Amino acid sequence: MSQLILSTLIFSLITAVLIVPLTRRLPKDNVLTFKQILQAFILVFIASWLLYFLMVYFTKIDVQWTIALYAWPVILLLGVLASRGAEQKVKGLLFIASFIGLFYLLIAPIFNAEEKYESAKMEEKVEIEPFDETKTPASVPPQFAENKMKKAFGQVPNTSFYELGNLQIQKVNGKYVYIAPVEFAGFFKWLNGKTTPGYFKMSATDANDNPVFVAKEMVYVPSAFFNKNLERHIRLEYPTLIFYGEPQMEVDDDGTPYYIRSYGEFISARNGFDVKGIVMVDAYSGAMEKIPLEEVPEFIDGAVSPEAVSLQNSYFGKYVHGFWNSVFGKKDVKLPSDEGTEANVSPVFNQDGEMYYFTDFTSPKEGVDSMLGYSLTHARTGKAVYYTGNLEESYMDSQGALDIIEKKFIEKQWHGAMPILYNFYGEASWLAPVLDSNGFLQNYFIVSAANPEISVYGSTPNEALRQYKTALSRGASSVEGSSNAEEKTVAGVVLRVYKERVGDYTLVSFLLNNGQNFVVSSQNEPLSIYLQEGDQVVIRYLETGEIFLPVKALKIEGVVNIGL
Repeated sequence: MSQLILSTLIFSLITAVLIVPLTRRLPKDNVLTFKQILQAFILVFIASWLLYFLMVYFTKIDVQWTIALYAWPVILLLGVLASRGAEQKVKGLLFIASFIGLFYLLIAPIFNAEEKYESAKMEEKVEIEPFDETKTPASVPPQFAENKMKKAFGQVPNTSFYELGNLQIQKVNGKYVYIAPVEFAGFFKWLNGKTTPGYFKMSATDANDNPVFVAKEMVYVPSAFFNKNLERHIRLEYPTLIFYGEPQMEVDDDGTPYYIRSYGEFISARNGFDVKGIVMVDAYSGAMEKIPLEEVPEFIDGAVSPEAVSLQNSYFGKYVHGFWNSVFGKKDVKLPSDEGTEANVSPVFNQDGEMYYFTDFTSPKEGVDSMLGYSLTHARTGKAVYYTGNLEESYMDSQGALDIIEKKFIEKQWHGAMPILYNFYGEASWLAPVLDSNGFLQNYFIVSAANPEISVYGSTPNEALRQYKTALSRGASSVEGSSNAEEKTVAGVVLRVYKERVGDYTLVSFLLNNGQNFVVSSQNEPLSIYLQEGDQVVIRYLETGEIFLPVKALKIEGVVNIGL
């Protein structure tokens, strides 16, 4: 607060000096007495201080000196009109200079496009690492999690005072979960409630998990008012910091809630943004700390706001050859997708448990659904990698994947959500949850980005993956199963068999007498439908490390088979 008061006092002093005619000479040869000048100076000083302070208090805008460039032309114009002689000429020159400064602020996006591109430039690679088939991707869509949390809102004390806040995915105690704070439902609810009672937590990998309400009182939240409002609380302590993106809640491994907000620097002339760190606030006590990115606590997954990542993606895609090329020629221009779950990007976790923001890029040409590449931005450091994909193949973008899902379930009016590109078994593949018209999760859909005719769906991500690997291994794709799985052959006796109908084919799971489990589709091996307990078999399979290993070929003793 003290820094804000000091800053606005300095602005007010400069304003009074620029407006009040210090030489006491007025137009029409009128002359002010010293007492009149002093009174006018004090009046302008107090009025401008109140105006500046209230403007910052209510709008929560920063008070860096460059913000004054928007006000100085008007202030100096008043000073020119109120003075005469040499003072009028000096203020006139300052007015022209301030007008030039304001004009520069307005046209800065034209001239700093190259700086923006350099700030967002990414390392380039071909493909992401193959997904570990033994793990489950965080694939519960936020819309579905939000629906379940709203239905569980009866767990909240004094329910009528509150509403559900924005969801945030993160890792807590090694598990991927959605976190959603309970927020005030309005001004009078805040007056009566004073504090919010806690937050909801739900698994981001298990759609059958039920939301749990965690009782943790919070005082400084985005929906509070006056000095308890989170953004104002931060602004009063750090009036000159540049913030970009909405505050996000993060929970440590003990369940204590914190709010964080990304701060950074303008690229130039109050335009553009380059993230440098976070301000972290204890949601109950209000204690806050300014932390550079390299020192962010380990429990914080999303130090870089999704809005800042989305902005950097637009710089990288649009300004590869400067501003004018982004408007007219559009050579090498690529547009980031708007299909993300948070500010047009989607949070995903890699196999090491680190969070990244995923975005795919497409052509600016209308009617084209081919993907030009995709990026992953580390959510803690802001470092990004751009993946070109296999340049010999044309990959379908996220919108194309959603269109396929919509056509697949057109009669049921189901739609896809949160499409993420993975490297499944060496194949660039889109995974998307499928929701009904009420936002409830129905299944998981996987489609090859390079071969859209290869698509499957299942009730869980792992079931969809099992079907997908059988679809890939049947030979419809150029990919021979997993990119890092060794092909092996084994013989033995079948101990158990389980068969289930999936679409037009049968999925056969069976246990061999050596303890290994296998899965094969009748689409790949038609005669597998005859498999029964006690059969002697020879199997060629992929050693993926999963519980059920994908069969590439199967020979059943006594059954004619062309697979081997």
